[in-house]
Amino acid sequence: MSQAIDAEKQRIEQSRTGAKDWRRWGPYLSERQWGTVREDYSPYGTAWDYLTHDQARSRAYRWGEDGIAGFSDNRQLLCLSLALWNGCDPILKERLFGLTNQEGNHGEDVKELYYYLDALPSYAYARMLYKLPQAAYPYQWLIEENARRRGSAAMEFELIDTGVFDEDRYFDVEIEYAKADIDDLLMRITIHNRGPEQASIHVLPQVWFRNTWSWAPSSKPSLRDQGGGLLLAQHEALGTYSIAFEAADRLLFCDNETNFRRLFGASSAAGYCKDAFHEYVVRGRSDAMNPAGEGTKAAGLHLRVAGRRSAAAASARQPQAGSQQRLASPAGRRHHLHAGQVGVSLVRGLGPGVSLCHALPDRSGFCEEPAPAALRSSTDAS
Repeated sequence: MSQAIDAEKQRIEQSRTGAKDWRRWGPYLSERQWGTVREDYSPYGTAWDYLTHDQARSRAYRWGEDGIAGFSDNRQLLCLSLALWNGCDPILKERLFGLTNQEGNHGEDVKELYYYLDALPSYAYARMLYKLPQAAYPYQWLIEENARRRGSAAMEFELIDTGVFDEDRYFDVEIEYAKADIDDLLMRITIHNRGPEQASIHVLPQVWFRNTWSWAPSSKPSLRDQGGGLLLAQHEALGTYSIAFEAADRLLFCDNETNFRRLFGASSAAGYCKDAFHEYVVRGRSDAMNPAGEGTKAAGLHLRVAGRRSAAAASARQPQAGSQQRLASPAGRRHHLHAGQVGVSLVRGLGPGVSLCHALPDRSGFCEEPAPAALRSSTDAS
C-alpha cells in the first residue's frame, strides 16, 4: 500500500509543478446536459423545455457533453462514455434519465441507480457502478406518477418503487478507468447478471468529439477505422490518438451532429447523425451507420450473453497521443470470478505480451495472475 500511496503522491506533485498534467483526463462530462441553462437558446429562458431528454439523443450539444461514466480531456473535446441496451428499452441508454424542475418535487431529479465507488486525485484510477434493469425502463410511468404526487405530502416515486429490480433481474455494470501515463487511458466494463436467468445485453463503449465546428469556423476532427478494432482520432487542438476496442462484434461510426429530419422535419437533411447508434441497435437500421468507417462519433458494439449470476467484460483503450502502433491482443482465455460466478474476460493487449489484467487492480478475482509491481503501484492506490 505504501508503494501505491507514494506513486499517487508523485503524480500529485508532478501535476502541481507542471511536470506532468495527470488531470488532463478525468470524469469531466456532465451527468446531464439536456434540460439545463447550459444548452438553453429559447427566447424566454424556458431551459427545462427547450432541450428535452427525448431530444438529447438526436441533438448536438454546444457547451458540454453528458454520458454514463463519462471521461474526457479537460477541455471536453474528446469524450468517452458507455451506452447500453437490454433488448427491451425503447431507446439506447446513453445518458441518465430524470425529471425536469416542473415535473418533480425538488427540481432536476435523476431517476437512476448509480454509485461512484473509487477515484484517485489524479484520476489514474476511477470506478463507477451503474444498475441497468433487464426489463424495459419505465420512463413514462416515472413521469406520470411523479406528476400525480407533485405538490403533495406523498413520497417521491423512484425507480426502485416500480419493481423493475424485483427478483434481482438487473445488470450491475462496473466501469473502471486507469492511466498508464497522462495520455494513456484504459476503460474496462464488467457486466454482472444478478438475475436468476441467462440474459443478453448490448454494450457500447463509445468515443466522440464535442461539436465545435457547427458553431464557429474550425477544422472538423475525425475518427477513422484502421482495422483490427483500432481507430485513429485526429483533432487540430488535441493532436492524434489511437483508440483500440477489444473484441468488438462491430465498430459503428456516425457524426455528432443534429438529426434535423427527426427533430424539425427537415426533409432535405442528410448524413449520419448523433442518434445513429440508437437507430442501428434498437431499430435495426443499418443505413444509419456510415459505411465508410469514419465520423466524429464511434463505438464498439458488443452483444454479450451473461449466465445467471455471472459476468462478462469488455474494454477500450486510448494509447498515447501520436501513437500509430497497433496493440497486440493475446489469445482470449477464461477467468474465474468470485465464488459461484463464471464469466469471459475479453482481454485486450496493452503492448506485446501484456494482459489487460495487469492494467487494473484485481477487484473480484477477475485476474488469475498478479500485476507487476510497477503497474499495480500506478492503479491500485484505491
